[in-house]
Amino acid sequence: MAKLSFVKMNGAGNDFVLLDNRAGKLRLDSAAIARLCDRHRGVGADGVLILEPAQESADHRMRYYNADGGEAEMCGNGARCFARFARNVAGANGAMTFETPAGVIRAEFLDGERVRIEMVTPTDFSPNLKLTVEGEALTVHAINTGVPHACVFVDDLEHAPVVRQGRALRFHPEFAPKGSNANFIHVLGPRAISIRTYERGVENETLACGTGVTASALIHAELSGATSPVAVTVRGGDTLEVGFKRGAKPGEFSYVTLCGPADFVFAGEIEI
Repeated sequence: MAKLSFVKMNGAGNDFVLLDNRAGKLRLDSAAIARLCDRHRGVGADGVLILEPAQESADHRMRYYNADGGEAEMCGNGARCFARFARNVAGANGAMTFETPAGVIRAEFLDGERVRIEMVTPTDFSPNLKLTVEGEALTVHAINTGVPHACVFVDDLEHAPVVRQGRALRFHPEFAPKGSNANFIHVLGPRAISIRTYERGVENETLACGTGVTASALIHAELSGATSPVAVTVRGGDTLEVGFKRGAKPGEFSYVTLCGPADFVFAGEIEI
């Protein structure tokens, strides 16, 4: 077995293992990534972020793998952590760009541990879907903020069936074949919501999901007329901020930003 150097970070409670593969020598299959994310036999994380050289004109390339070992297009909380990690190991001034399968992300470093990222342009806005979920009729609002998200508004967030209904939404035929993340939203005020998220690939509730925060904020803004920014409190207790500019059509947004913490936890080595 070889020793692998890593850094552990978290963004609003969404935790990640970060690896530097700028030399291109790292080769990990899905089983190895799943072992790294295993909270009993590995480091423990919701996913793995890998720093690689850019293929085109950005500063870097970000690869993101869920805890099940499958690669995903984008992760908002992960992107903030990735930016701070990349700045530490590769250097940067006030901002950087990096490639993801969802598009190029721009990150801006703010005071303390906060990072603001400019998200990819949202797509596939589908409001007011009438779906049957485990025998219950639900009104679901969908949008893709780099990865697909299904959103449901609830009156009682604490007792919402996040895992049960979240798993059913994740595998619902409406979102086949790739499935969807699921967010449960409670409105706190005109420009403030709280959410809980079931994450595809983790296959469980997580303490935070950056693309889910963004999706929920945009859905709330579109349906309620809320202006930018929208404050979103996640299960881990942190409050993130989503900024946006409205487009001419319903569900059309541009310059969508996500601002929140990106914290270093520890660094180490593991045999893999």
